[in-house]
Amino acid sequence: MSEVTLRQVIRDWLAVNYTDAVRNSTEGSEIRKAWYTKLADKGWIAPHWPKQYGGADFNFQEHIALQQEFTSAGVIALPGYSGQGLNMIGPTLLEYGTDDQKARHLPGIARGEVQWCQGYSEPGSGSDLASLSTSAVLDGDHYVLNGQKIWTSDAHEADWIYVLVRTDPKAKKHDGISMVLVDINQPGVTIKPILLISGSSPFCETFFDDAIASDLIGKPNHGWTIGKRLLQHERSGIAGMGASGAAAAPTGKPHYHLAELAKQYVGAAGGRISDAVLRDEIIQHRFNQRSLQTTLARTRAENVTGVTLGFATSIFKAVGANQSKAETELQVRIMGAQGTGWEGESFSPQEIGATRNWLSRRAISIAGGTNEVQLNIIAKRVLGLPD
Repeated sequence: MSEVTLRQVIRDWLAVNYTDAVRNSTEGSEIRKAWYTKLADKGWIAPHWPKQYGGADFNFQEHIALQQEFTSAGVIALPGYSGQGLNMIGPTLLEYGTDDQKARHLPGIARGEVQWCQGYSEPGSGSDLASLSTSAVLDGDHYVLNGQKIWTSDAHEADWIYVLVRTDPKAKKHDGISMVLVDINQPGVTIKPILLISGSSPFCETFFDDAIASDLIGKPNHGWTIGKRLLQHERSGIAGMGASGAAAAPTGKPHYHLAELAKQYVGAAGGRISDAVLRDEIIQHRFNQRSLQTTLARTRAENVTGVTLGFATSIFKAVGANQSKAETELQVRIMGAQGTGWEGESFSPQEIGATRNWLSRRAISIAGGTNEVQLNIIAKRVLGLPD
């Protein structure tokens, strides 16, 4: 099927199935659940996956076409919690999992029915992740886990967690690590949300007390390689390198329309922002944003297979994080005192939202690996610089 034909098929299907009732439905409602079921039946929640695991066998360009048609129609395409399953552990299982593991875990992700979270960082092992100490001891046909993870995003809503554990305490720190899968709904797993300054709690502490791990991914003590590959999938998603990023890519205009905000809060003369210094900063930000999006578009065009890139993902993740933070910082500066509101009638919902978004966006240069880690990877693995 040609891309033109595929796009028309998608539009025709959406015209019949994406009704006003679906468009106006809320997450968790029966109408929204039925909508996700229809998408899953088409294989359109994970269209780039093989049909045998719930996908549609789409190639990269077909996947981009689908995402772009969804975006153009304003479609609610995916369950809000599907990201880690679709973009992180799913691709990792496709690459390293056994046929049995793929058959048991991938269909639930592809149907938007199972939520996953990540068990990597520990209180004493953040940027130096390889120093992790959560242990996993083989007991018959399963592993028994003991230890603690932290910053486990959305663990309080997840069904499963993929965990990096130490299976050989005598080996060098990078060589004694394995990746296992753990059902969160068991007595040995305790989840405690962490309250952030932004007012929300996407992060959690996760405790394992004789918890049972049902699956080992890959070979024992080879988890460091697998864990790094999963992070490349994560960074690719954060940076917008995949099909979803192609559909959502802005045309150079920041999400918060900084120029319009500046005219509203700072003032304008003759259609131009009154503050010349601020005007220059906004123009420079737009240039940087357009440069990033153009480079991402070129990278997607060159990546014919759509397979997640390797160490180059760190470049886009670091640059994208800086751009994202710069955007919200500019926004609150433009809004002045009105950009620092937390609550109260003197602030509009937009102003309160700007404050909370600015605070939450501070974490983007930490999530998925700190910018400092990304710069080290770029220096060593991309540029080949000496230690």
